[in-house]
Amino acid sequence: MTTVTSTGLALDLLGRHRDRLEAAVSACATREFYAAFDESPSPRVYGETAAADGKAAYDAWLGTDFPLETPGASGTVATERSPFGIDLEVRYPRVTDVDALMAAAQRGMKGWRDAGPGGRTGVCLEILDRLHARVFELANAVQHTSGQAFVMAFQAGGAHALDRALEAIAYAHTEMTRTPATARWEKPGKHPLVMEKTFTVVPRGVALVVGCNTFPTWNSWPGLFASLVTGNPVVVKPHPGAVLPLAITVQVCREVLAEAGFDADLVTLAAEEPHDGLAAELAVRPEVRLVDFTGGNAFGDWLEEHATQAIVFTEKAGVNTVVVDSTDSFRAMCQNLAFSFSLYTGQMCTAPQNVYLPASGILTDEGVKSPAEVAEGIGAAFEKLLGDDARAVELLGGVVNGGVLERLYAAGERGEVLVPSREVTHPAYPDAVVRTPTLIGLDAGEDADVYEQECFGPVAYLISTSSTDVSIELFRDTVQRHGAMTASVYSTSDAVVGDMREAALDAGVALSENLLGGVFVNQSAAYSDFHGTGANPAANASYTDGAYVASRFRIIQSRRHV
Repeated sequence: MTTVTSTGLALDLLGRHRDRLEAAVSACATREFYAAFDESPSPRVYGETAAADGKAAYDAWLGTDFPLETPGASGTVATERSPFGIDLEVRYPRVTDVDALMAAAQRGMKGWRDAGPGGRTGVCLEILDRLHARVFELANAVQHTSGQAFVMAFQAGGAHALDRALEAIAYAHTEMTRTPATARWEKPGKHPLVMEKTFTVVPRGVALVVGCNTFPTWNSWPGLFASLVTGNPVVVKPHPGAVLPLAITVQVCREVLAEAGFDADLVTLAAEEPHDGLAAELAVRPEVRLVDFTGGNAFGDWLEEHATQAIVFTEKAGVNTVVVDSTDSFRAMCQNLAFSFSLYTGQMCTAPQNVYLPASGILTDEGVKSPAEVAEGIGAAFEKLLGDDARAVELLGGVVNGGVLERLYAAGERGEVLVPSREVTHPAYPDAVVRTPTLIGLDAGEDADVYEQECFGPVAYLISTSSTDVSIELFRDTVQRHGAMTASVYSTSDAVVGDMREAALDAGVALSENLLGGVFVNQSAAYSDFHGTGANPAANASYTDGAYVASRFRIIQSRRHV
């Protein structure tokens, strides 16, 4: 099939999905509410059989060879065990020949480049549409690789991840079409100069997406689609514990690319055994010019230091902070914080960890509350949220790996246990590992070595300070040095809220103020909330802004006399 025919088919796809693209572009500009993909798994939305069909599609993968052709692969790997106690035993092609993988990834670049911004956008929008058609299958895959409860997996791993991917495509389309494809240039004078100029969006090179265990789709899709839509072939290197959601993703990408007449190897899956070190090998290849990574500081720092031939986008660890000064609704504040600590067992890069408050107490609608009484209030909210095991598991999900448990068990040795964690029995999965959060009391002056480090998982620190002013200064200092993805403040004082806003601007972190209702600090809305800022050590990029997409391509011009 010729490039002309491929481009025509791709542009047809753009026409099919243009309304969705334009709505997303508009939402990014206005920052108003928009959702292209319904977050409710209700049969009234998706149909009576959608949930059962999706579960059956997921079940059919278990214990099988996943049908992907991967250049440079030899043999298979099966590395996934569900936090709910099930070995998935899905076998994927194991990449052993990186030279062959790189050669295949680059083979289709010219045709993909020549499809232009509109053609590539059409193909990517069609991929999202087909992923949406498999959203229940994906939700089960995300649930059983990440440990998220099903509804959260459907929302965060399905609908919301699709919206974040669409957001990246919308930003990229805006940036790619900001410059016209052709222009007539005339310089007036006695002998006018007239030229025709052509401006072509040119990709940077092979893009590498390094997936994470906790949010395999939500954290991978923005970078994947930002790179693909701007013309770059993408190698997806999943976390060994969460391969299936990205294998399904790659399968759909390849199907749509091939049907539209492009090289399917523009998107490949690079699965590995945990000890293979494939991400490090791929990241420093000269062909790789873009790297997207979500995960811990050690490898994120290594990528930034060693993958110097590439532009590296990282989301790493930080110390998310809450400053509590006062509140006019103590119970609602405690409930909001308890939900934020509990959601997915705190296994979120946005989950709050450090809660600073004066040792003398905070003023509330129920009188002055000491740090111990604040802990009691949060503990009571935990009991209301998590007291019933069957209800608790739908909020907590499962513990994703043993490292989370180790940190949870060690936390009690590093401070005063104000609210203990407890083991929860999952009614449907008896081998699931489920724990409630713990709340540890610390002193700001004595325990900096504890609270200045991220403790990923269901551990929160209640840190006593000498005053709110000191709390704000500690927040500013720790985030500037160690990073954060989120920050929050509770205060009835306009002056205190103003000081926190200034501190958040200095620290380069997004701030939530007095959240009491159905919005929580560790949740963000596509098209409206930026995820990360790129302005502190926790992340060097933001989902999603112009900077996140614009550096993935360059504009090359040619000119001629008319």
